[in-house]
Amino acid sequence: MKPPGRASVLLVCERPAPDPVVARVHEELGQALVWERTAAEGLALARKQDFALILVDYGGDPQSLADTIRQVRSNRRSSHTPVVALGLPAQAPFPVDPLYEAGAIAVLTEPLSPTVLRAKVRFYIDAFVAMEERRRAEAALLETRSRLESIIAAAELAVWSWDIPRDRVSADARMIEMFGISSALRDGEPVAAYFDALHPDDIAATRALLDKAIAHGGVYDATFRIRRGGGWRWVIARGHVEHDAGGAATCMQGVVIDATRQFEAELQLRLSEERYRTLFDSIDEGVCVIEMLYDSAGQPNDYRFLETNPAFLKQTGLADAIGRTIRQMAPGHERYWFDIYGRVAASGEPVRFINEAKELGRWYDVYAARIGPPEQHRLAVVFNDVTERRRNEDALRQMAADLAEANRVKTEFLATLAHELRNPLAPIRSGLQFIRRAPDDPAAVQRIHAIMERQLGHLVNLVDDLLDVARITRGQIELKRERIELAAVLSAAVETSMPLIEAARHHLDVRMPVEALVVDADLTRLTQVVSNLLNNAARYTPRGGNIVLAAERDGNEAVIAVSDNGVGIDPASLDDVFKMFTQVGDSRKQGAGGLGIGLSLVRSLVELHGGTVHAASAGTNAGSVFTVRLPLSDAAPQMAAPADAPAGVEPAAPAVPRQGLRVLVVDDNRDAAETLSALLTHIGHSAPVANDGHQALRMMASFQPQVVFLDLGMPGMSGYEVAAAIRRDLRHAGVKLVALTGWGGEADRERTAQAGFDLHLTKPATTAAIEDVLARL
Repeated sequence: MKPPGRASVLLVCERPAPDPVVARVHEELGQALVWERTAAEGLALARKQDFALILVDYGGDPQSLADTIRQVRSNRRSSHTPVVALGLPAQAPFPVDPLYEAGAIAVLTEPLSPTVLRAKVRFYIDAFVAMEERRRAEAALLETRSRLESIIAAAELAVWSWDIPRDRVSADARMIEMFGISSALRDGEPVAAYFDALHPDDIAATRALLDKAIAHGGVYDATFRIRRGGGWRWVIARGHVEHDAGGAATCMQGVVIDATRQFEAELQLRLSEERYRTLFDSIDEGVCVIEMLYDSAGQPNDYRFLETNPAFLKQTGLADAIGRTIRQMAPGHERYWFDIYGRVAASGEPVRFINEAKELGRWYDVYAARIGPPEQHRLAVVFNDVTERRRNEDALRQMAADLAEANRVKTEFLATLAHELRNPLAPIRSGLQFIRRAPDDPAAVQRIHAIMERQLGHLVNLVDDLLDVARITRGQIELKRERIELAAVLSAAVETSMPLIEAARHHLDVRMPVEALVVDADLTRLTQVVSNLLNNAARYTPRGGNIVLAAERDGNEAVIAVSDNGVGIDPASLDDVFKMFTQVGDSRKQGAGGLGIGLSLVRSLVELHGGTVHAASAGTNAGSVFTVRLPLSDAAPQMAAPADAPAGVEPAAPAVPRQGLRVLVVDDNRDAAETLSALLTHIGHSAPVANDGHQALRMMASFQPQVVFLDLGMPGMSGYEVAAAIRRDLRHAGVKLVALTGWGGEADRERTAQAGFDLHLTKPATTAAIEDVLARL
């Protein structure tokens, strides 16, 4: 069995091949032919499928042929299918009546006539097709009628007809029930009876629409409320007017639909839409509906904005976005946005993420979900601009890292500070112990005094550097600018640094400028800059090294360079050497010492002068060069005041007052007070001690001092409070007050002056400084 397509004719033939006429006729007619070799197979197929015609070939046994036809007829599905017997001999030795009795409608003998077979097949095929079409039409009509009845029932549709001249309304049962009309009057009530069921507010408008339709023809269409079940229900009434030959309205036929559920649904929809729109427009989050766009390979490469809320503009800065694509407004929008949204559109799985839109310069917290059917590729995106939060988080992370680094640097600095303070304190303590044990050896005591004085000077330099750093950090450094010649600065710096250079047996090559270079600078601070660079070179150059100090003009700038052949600097660390508490290499291993603040001071002081400083090195053990550039001044230099004496070297003592003074020393540090008292007594003054403010005020009346050295930071009663009490007492109007404190900045001096102090002396004070104060007073 090899059906060429949909079968319409069944051939039952046990021969090796059917008669060629059968195949040719069906091919000409374009009909499908199903060939089954046995009667059993043919009968089985006839029970499953409808055929237009069944052909049964004579197999040599007339009884078997009759039985096959009879079985086809007894089958319910094929009982009405035409059956034709084929292939009987022209002069059959048996009668053919049993074949007709079995149910055959025709018997064709050999040889088959194509014309006869074609006519019969076409006739039965056409009859079958016509019958099938009629069956389908009847089924469709039944289905349509059933669907219409279902629709009418589901839609609560009522049908009515109004005889206009007689004013009688005929209605179906639903119409009667809907309007509350008595079922006995369903075919004779006037239209007014139906208007009695309308809501009073709707009667006039409905009546006007009905009269208009009658007067002008056309369609009557009204919406109104009717009383039903103790309440009011919305209905829609529609009708069509029919006219007679003279144009008079004769009849109106129509329907009434209960639209209550529709109206309620529309109301709920409107309320829902209003709530949605209110929420959509009022939330602070940006909201947009986008449509994904794809390239020829099906990859997402853009998206179009279909809807946005007012917050969208605030969150993105993109104006008039609806109908435009993100590529049109931000051509460099990153690819990962399309990939993420493309996955959501394809999978339907919503996603929440935080990412950066670099083209918009913002970070976003985004929630995206697919809406609508997958083929629309639409997404709803809710997002917040979290740029500021991201920056704050980054700032907090950076702050945490900076604090950790600062803590590390602080720890290292404190360890270094302790080490550096112990270095000068150790020989001072040892010297004191030696002097106590061997006071009668003048030469040794003198040598020990020199060592102690040198170490004390080193200690004072460390403290001064720390104070300078604090002042610069607080912006309390004030430069005393004057026009000076650079050579004077270099000479003063060399004089200050020579002890350290000579102690390490370095060779210093000083190359003064060939012309006078005038700068507008603070002589003391600029000398400190060059001296620090020389000291740095001396510390980080192995013993017996070479150091070069050179200065020259470069355009409108003076260039000062300090170079050495010392340990050098790793090029990766060049930017770090000017940071606070940073030292080159392993200072402990190299024995260079220092707090790591010298170069930081250099940079700060140079920048205060409007200049720059730069470090260069070819690498470890390749030496280094520090270059300072300062703007030149065209004016002639002023006579420079002598620079402060190097630490540990006191200037010539001023003239000592000819007679001793009464000096009161007030300090809660007993050792400091007793030491200063002893020094003042030694040089000819009377100097008792008070260790707190109250004791000092009690001694003022009895001792009547001429000068009071007053510590500021005392517990209980500070030096400022003591000074205020003394100034309020007219008995002490002539007393001179000297502030003795570790704070020596300009702001500190201004505060003591405002508090009534005459002079300000910074700890630790040298003998020369104390004598100078007394001489001035």
